[in-house]
Amino acid sequence: MFDACANHQQLKCLTIVDEWTHECLAIDVQGSIRAGRVIEVLTRLVSERGAPKHVRSDNGPEFVSRAVLNWLKDANIDTVLNDPGKPWQNGTNESFNGKFRDECLAMEWFRNRMEAKAVIEDWRVHFNEDRPHSSVGYKTPKAFRMQEEEKARMAKHEQHEENSNPTAVAVLN
Repeated sequence: MFDACANHQQLKCLTIVDEWTHECLAIDVQGSIRAGRVIEVLTRLVSERGAPKHVRSDNGPEFVSRAVLNWLKDANIDTVLNDPGKPWQNGTNESFNGKFRDECLAMEWFRNRMEAKAVIEDWRVHFNEDRPHSSVGYKTPKAFRMQEEEKARMAKHEQHEENSNPTAVAVLN
């Protein structure tokens, strides 16, 4: 996404959204975003959250560069590239970008890029932690993720207990 500051600095925002939880994992604000920066952001996210099964993106040059595609291959992450002119193939991120533009970029007048980074990060945290979303049962994306992680922990624990404590008892007469 593009915008500009009052001091005429350009803003390019790389938005990364989890398709399942609808959490905005990152909004990287720069003057321009090249493949190396995409790799830096993805590397940080993978180290913090683990690797996703796939990354879905449009066909922008920063996403289809050989460097990004090689990094994804080396990280064992599949790619899902949208067909040109078909934004509905990336509906989660397109929806997010619309909200980001309407609720943040259109509402703020950034004096410079540093101020934009701070305000945008505050908005991202609000989006994840304070704003309920109908797509995740009117929970916040963070609350939804935490709930699902707890369910997964409980299921894993129950499976471990079943495997370590057999419940069938043979009675011999």
